[in-house]
Amino acid sequence: MTAQPTIAPLRCIRRAVLITSPSPITVSTATRTLSTSTPLSRQTPSHRTVPADLVPEYPYGRFETYKQRNEGLYGRSKIRFGNVVAVKYKNKARTTWLPNRHTKRLWSPSLHAFIRTRMTASVLHTIDRLGGIDEYLLGSKAKRIKELGPAGWALRWKIMQTDAVRARFARERAALGLPPKNTADASAFPAELAAEGLSADAVLDEVDAMLEREDEFVIGDPAAEAEDPTAAEERRDTTQQVQKPE
Repeated sequence: MTAQPTIAPLRCIRRAVLITSPSPITVSTATRTLSTSTPLSRQTPSHRTVPADLVPEYPYGRFETYKQRNEGLYGRSKIRFGNVVAVKYKNKARTTWLPNRHTKRLWSPSLHAFIRTRMTASVLHTIDRLGGIDEYLLGSKAKRIKELGPAGWALRWKIMQTDAVRARFARERAALGLPPKNTADASAFPAELAAEGLSADAVLDEVDAMLEREDEFVIGDPAAEAEDPTAAEERRDTTQQVQKPE
């Protein structure tokens, strides 16, 4: 019996080739630079969308204590400091009490949009009682103006520029018997002085000259007061009271 040559099976040859010469493995990692990173989305408060150069100056100035009130409707709430006293050992621990602040998104009928701002729970209760944020911002009393702060003052100016609020003010003027307000003639030169041929610069120069000479400013028509006997009698009584010795 003749010996046959030993030949390895084909599957063993393929496996040996794969083991001896492995294919290179490449790993690709995607790098992201900071310049291509998308910034986090954050909604801007509504009072910051108002152009600051057009808003009139807030009459009471910005808050110097608890300055967070400058960025929302906090009313008169602010941070308070105090101590927590233990009942058993009477030891004190310093603590603070912050306002009950919320971030709300309320509908404005005049703007036809939502107003997003920070406010305290007491201010939110007042808005619900008045019937909307527009009624709260349009309050005309000095107490309400102080509660608004710079942020509320900017929102107040923003809604006062809408047609709905202007029509409301026109109805209120008509109910009081006042003539309609013409915004075009609000800063016009008085017609009486223009009829006399005077200009605004001439009037200011004359006033400055009178102040330098320390002259008296006469209000009214002296000739008409001379013809009125009642005015002459009142002026005579006033003169006698001034000249009466003590």
